[in-house]
Amino acid sequence: MRQGKWRERVNKSSANRWGLWLLLVGIVPFRAAALPSQSFQVAATVVAGCLINGGPTIGKLDFGSQAGSDRRLFTASMVQNTAFSLACSPGTTLNMRIDGGSHYTRQRNLQRVGGTELIGYRLYSDAGLTPANAIPVGQDVSLSYSDANHIVLPVYGALQLSGMSPSGTYTDTLTVTLSW
Repeated sequence: MRQGKWRERVNKSSANRWGLWLLLVGIVPFRAAALPSQSFQVAATVVAGCLINGGPTIGKLDFGSQAGSDRRLFTASMVQNTAFSLACSPGTTLNMRIDGGSHYTRQRNLQRVGGTELIGYRLYSDAGLTPANAIPVGQDVSLSYSDANHIVLPVYGALQLSGMSPSGTYTDTLTVTLSW
């Protein structure tokens, strides 16, 4: 019996080794179970947007020094602060809204520092000061631009002196709201 058990062990052990060897050399086909796989989607939605840097003031509209006895129309264009920049993704519809300022009555006004005297002025979105391009108080004005990475706000002003304006410095502060 001893010899029989030993042969049985040898035969089983030999069969296991031969089976392993056959698997390794590829004689006996082995099918591994397929690993489960699934797919997933990757997506992004890019929306119109703008980037505003700088502040707290975006620029200055300065009519310069004029004689109080003058009755002419004076014009100026806003000079954008070099610390302020505006860029929008291409194709973004950009709107600008400017309030009535600190001294609004029925129009935008500059007020003499230390006094109550007012000088009315108007704003336009083009240098030609055409009435069709007047910037109304608190209403959106659509802006066009050619360089989406460097947008300059088109603000131009017209100031009519009455000929009897007291001397002094006249100021106003406007709030600009941009939307897209």
